[in-house]
Amino acid sequence: MYKKVFAVLLTFQLSFTFLSAQIKPEISETPPMGWNSWNWYGKQAINEAVVKKVIDDMAKSGLRDAGYIYVIIDGGWRATELGENGALLPHPVKFPKGIKPLADYAHLKGMKLGVHVVPGTHDCGGDPVGGYGYEEVHVQQFVNWGLDFIKLDKCTFKNKDCENCPRPENGGWSEVQVENAYKKWSRLLNNCGRDILFSISAYEYRDWYPDVCNMARTTYDIRARIHKGGADFVKPKRYEKPHLSVMEIAEQNNEVAKFAGNGYWNDPDMLVTGVQGLSSDEQVSHFALWCIMSSPLMLGNDPGHMDKFEKDLLLNKEMIAVNQDPTEQGTIIKREGKTQVWAKKLRGGKYALLFLNLDNTKQRDISINLEDLGFKTKVKVRNIIDRKNLGVFENTISMKVKTHESRMIVIGAI
Repeated sequence: MYKKVFAVLLTFQLSFTFLSAQIKPEISETPPMGWNSWNWYGKQAINEAVVKKVIDDMAKSGLRDAGYIYVIIDGGWRATELGENGALLPHPVKFPKGIKPLADYAHLKGMKLGVHVVPGTHDCGGDPVGGYGYEEVHVQQFVNWGLDFIKLDKCTFKNKDCENCPRPENGGWSEVQVENAYKKWSRLLNNCGRDILFSISAYEYRDWYPDVCNMARTTYDIRARIHKGGADFVKPKRYEKPHLSVMEIAEQNNEVAKFAGNGYWNDPDMLVTGVQGLSSDEQVSHFALWCIMSSPLMLGNDPGHMDKFEKDLLLNKEMIAVNQDPTEQGTIIKREGKTQVWAKKLRGGKYALLFLNLDNTKQRDISINLEDLGFKTKVKVRNIIDRKNLGVFENTISMKVKTHESRMIVIGAI
């Protein structure tokens, strides 16, 4: 009898463990697309009216129909303390009607809504509004509000009963605490009765991410409009954390490319298109990088004030198609001086290639041997940035690329 009881308990424990370790890949069969408030509005400028206008602007501009369906309210939506039983409270001035009406409005417009929360005791600004110890309460609130996306940002963990807590420089977290906290949230979200995309923001890749979430940050924050000086494309030295240039982030994200796919995607942070510090050529290269890296395409701009250039870039169907092809995350396959060639296998035996010039001063010739990609015949080449057929190439493809400019092509055997 004891053996039978033990077997039942063991089966239950194994089933529970299996359940807790599984994401819902059907929620994110391709990299998620949407908009996040942080890069443009930060914590102070976000409010109910802004979010509603963004939803309207994304619907009117064509962004929604292109696949950008998630609207994420980052920091600034919460009150400065928790309510009764540890419940989250929307900011009484900035979000006086609460979050549910905004979720309802997003759904009415054919879109989805998400919020930024923290698993520790305090948020990134030091307010005691974290989910630690109140996870079940908060997840039930998300279900009641009708949310579709949770960004769980590893902010501060303060243990009043611990004088010598590990790694205080890491926000008070130990790695064991980080893993346990995120796995608990994953289990609760997976079993809450609602499809909620789970996004981890903990600033570096960990090998348990693909089993636990749909997308996860692999780097510190990208430098954006809200930071003094705005975004930078190439920076010879690292910024003081957590603000990094586009290429610093791309390089770090490239290191963990092999783990992406099957419903999990590496997240190199939000996009910084628009008036955020990058030149037009740099914005194209930035967007092309995020597309070939199969990154979540989370906009960090003002959808209501896009000029023709930015709108055309973000609505480029052929570049988006490369991003949404779920075969793999594209990687750097060639480095030569200050140039790079990135490649991503596509369905149907095709490849996407990105020729990138990181030189600050001069145009460069960049080439790739087709045999290195497995092509022993002639290939058709299409420039998908400019939407032009470039004709037939044999043996080698070579491009002249200006400083910080890129060429993004799709090739296929004839």
